[in-house]
Amino acid sequence: MIPWLEANTPFPDVSHALTADAPGLLAAGGDLSPERLLAAYRNGIFPWFSEGQPILWWSTDPRMVLRTDSLRISHSLHKAIRKVERSMAEGGPTQVRFDTAFEDVMRACAEPRRDGPGTWISDEIIEGYCGLHELGYAHSAELWRDGELIGGAYGVSIGRMFYGESMFARAPDASKIALAWLVDFLRRHGVRLIDCQQETGHLASLGASPIPRNAFLAHLRQAVAEPRITDWQPAPTLSSAP
Repeated sequence: MIPWLEANTPFPDVSHALTADAPGLLAAGGDLSPERLLAAYRNGIFPWFSEGQPILWWSTDPRMVLRTDSLRISHSLHKAIRKVERSMAEGGPTQVRFDTAFEDVMRACAEPRRDGPGTWISDEIIEGYCGLHELGYAHSAELWRDGELIGGAYGVSIGRMFYGESMFARAPDASKIALAWLVDFLRRHGVRLIDCQQETGHLASLGASPIPRNAFLAHLRQAVAEPRITDWQPAPTLSSAP
């Protein structure tokens, strides 16, 4: 039986996470206050639950991560990035921005997908992460065209560690372009790993791979102790694009 968290209950050690039935499930309950969320992320724990469920806290093993020097950029995506770079340089209609529409990015990520229903991102989740954003710990990368938000990604940043949460696209490659700018920005600022939490084929296609949780936690402990990134401004060009 998994522990139930009350208001002041600390998280159990991640070694107690389930290995069967719901692998990685660590605890339930608690809240989504900034203090609780920051404590979770600093210890390699993340919330993931569906509407009608209590808050569920997870620490998966292995852990899916994307190294910031390993993002896979296809030939077609490379061409799309170059077009955006030209638009950025010329003040054209397509622009990458950070943190100008954080809640809008989250709500777009929560919308139903073409191949299924909406995501687990509820109003409760949005409120919790907007609280982190107001404190400077949650950030969005956004792709805009003609004043319209067409793609983006968001996640949590602590020290030199970034935890990716979700992406969305309303135009071809829009989420991947936003992600490319985000990954490049993080790499420039000394972030080596992006936490992707769980293994999926889509993440693997972007270059993510699983590592043992112990290895992830060892990196995490060092990364979260580093100074936080304060200047969230996208570069006009990508240094890491091929």
